[in-house]
Amino acid sequence: MSSTTTTQTGLPSDGVMRAADGTPLKRSLARALRREKLRSFLLILPLLAFITITFIAPIADMLFRSVENGMVEETIPRTVEALKSWDATSGELPDEAVFEAFHADFVEAFKNKTHTRLGLRLNYEQPGMSGLFRKSGRRATNLEPPYKEGFIDIDEDWGALETWQVIKRASPPLTDGYFLAAVDAERTADGIQMKPEKERIYLFLFWRTLFLSIVITLSCLVLGYPIAYLLANLPLRTSNVLMILVLLPFWTSLLVRTSAWKVLLQQQGVINDTLVWIGLIDDAHRLTMINNQTGTIIAMTHILLPFMILPLFSVMKTISPSYVRAAKSLGANDWTAFWRVYFPQSVPGIGAGAILVFILAIGYYITPELVGGTSGIFISNRIAYHISTSLNWGLAAALGAILLGLVMLLFYVYDRIVGIDNVKLG
Repeated sequence: MSSTTTTQTGLPSDGVMRAADGTPLKRSLARALRREKLRSFLLILPLLAFITITFIAPIADMLFRSVENGMVEETIPRTVEALKSWDATSGELPDEAVFEAFHADFVEAFKNKTHTRLGLRLNYEQPGMSGLFRKSGRRATNLEPPYKEGFIDIDEDWGALETWQVIKRASPPLTDGYFLAAVDAERTADGIQMKPEKERIYLFLFWRTLFLSIVITLSCLVLGYPIAYLLANLPLRTSNVLMILVLLPFWTSLLVRTSAWKVLLQQQGVINDTLVWIGLIDDAHRLTMINNQTGTIIAMTHILLPFMILPLFSVMKTISPSYVRAAKSLGANDWTAFWRVYFPQSVPGIGAGAILVFILAIGYYITPELVGGTSGIFISNRIAYHISTSLNWGLAAALGAILLGLVMLLFYVYDRIVGIDNVKLG
């Protein structure tokens, strides 16, 4: 039995409210609240772990790879240390001590078969470095002092000032070289400079990717809005049948659909044959609709159209027909009733569909690769190339990071102009 006495007002004499077990009520409530928060956290823990493993961790790894540069320091550590005291702007080659350190590192790298990987890494900075390291190979391991003359005898490029400037620039464990290359720039002895005009491709590809993604989004909106409007206002049985046709592409392989467009759009394909047959064009002037931007826009519009129709349909189904009827009863014609009453209520669906289609389009690479040719590919195609073919994962990561930042920036601008709260799926 508690010894706490109570006053005439019913409160304990010490002024502290207590639970039935004598624990202060404030502490008991805080304990119950902590248990509730822990229970809620445990419920979302599997989803949180899934998002971390499949989404956050890959993005973090991509961002790290875009600046990671540990290969040079790990492969030739003595050389990196020796080059710290060499002035790359002096116009003179490193002294014999640097060549001696490089020889010791090269012998060890050759034994571990990592000298070719180092050459490949440095080749990203200056073409020809990979061949230089492969050519030196075993001959460099058999050199005797003086090492400086020995390396120059193997290949005169070892006596070139640019070779050692590249090695020193690539020595730090972190680098901005990949990001500079991703915006068609490079770091030279004179500082950061843009690459020659003929070598600038990435900024143009970023612009093309944005432009085509916007065109594809608008195409999906122009085609998808009437379809969604029709589905939302037809009787339920008819609407369900037509909805199956909208969803039917999801049951067909992406590669099959893209390959079908290659058959349809080629100059000897079905569309051109039909146009020639009905007399709209002659056989000598068949339309070129494949391996260019036209093919990319047509094929991707077809592939992404359901992603525009579904959000529009779900929002339009919530719009009561009585609003339009009320507008007409007050004297509005069909166009005014639609534009002033119905359309504003469908804007949230337009926002949701546009965001969904744009984000999907900007990262597509399979369809542009198959039907885009050289003028219809996206920046994502170059990212895939560097990952699977050139194996320049650092540049691929930098391009991906810039693309991610660009999408986030556009999303922020959209939120400021339209407002993400106005985007609805139904």
